[in-house]
Amino acid sequence: MEPFILHTRVLMQFSLAPQAEAAGYSLLAFDSIGSTNSEALDRARQGTPGPLWVVSPHQRSGRGRRGRAWEGPAGNLAASLLLDVTCDPSVAATLGFVAGLAVEQALRISLPALEHGSRLRLKWPNDVLLDGAKLVGILLESEMMMGGRRIVVVGIGINVVAYPENAPYRATSLAASGAHLSAPSLFETLSATWLACHAQWRNGDGLPEIRRQWLTRAAGVGEAVAINTGSEIIRGTFETIDDAGQLIVRQADGSLKTITAGDVHFGAAATAKDPS
Repeated sequence: MEPFILHTRVLMQFSLAPQAEAAGYSLLAFDSIGSTNSEALDRARQGTPGPLWVVSPHQRSGRGRRGRAWEGPAGNLAASLLLDVTCDPSVAATLGFVAGLAVEQALRISLPALEHGSRLRLKWPNDVLLDGAKLVGILLESEMMMGGRRIVVVGIGINVVAYPENAPYRATSLAASGAHLSAPSLFETLSATWLACHAQWRNGDGLPEIRRQWLTRAAGVGEAVAINTGSEIIRGTFETIDDAGQLIVRQADGSLKTITAGDVHFGAAATAKDPS
């Protein structure tokens, strides 16, 4: 199927990297949208095949993990990728690690100054940090369509020009750090780095290599950590992630605890009585 590119009243021109277009990826770009994830899901329900990127520099009603709102002021990047998958849902969930690596690589390529030191870090399960503050949020949503078709939408929100100042965690933007980059330019690079990282993933068969790369870029390995699972707070040392991408914590008694989901806190927040 030939890739299509539809720009709907776009003020900022988006385009796919040539290699992504050649690989059959398609693009829907909007100057403003409620939620790129919702649009991608709606397209899937209408029978639109993946891989399809839905992008916008202005997301009015985005959502993050656990139903939280994700603010997307004009000039930021909201990008959601619709994929058809044939693997088990647990394996498809590891696409969040693929997305984290792809975003981190796209940022380093676009802004070479970020290569120095450890300014960019990946935070379990699906965040990218800049100088210890949240720059990128990633949200995966999966659904079974009619006829047994399973799809995954990989939603990526990047604070290019602005960040939420009332967030319950430290946040930042590229602009606040002194980096100036347009959302379309960053997206084009991301469409290329995603292609490379997804090729390594190989429907889950390449997960050991994805895990290895992710851990070399991970925030907090070997440090004190507190995880709020919603029902309890688990404390210990961030040991590693396992082959399924689950967080492994070494508790005070030396035992290992496997975490499947939760809000992770490092540093002072890890030892606070009630990390939020």
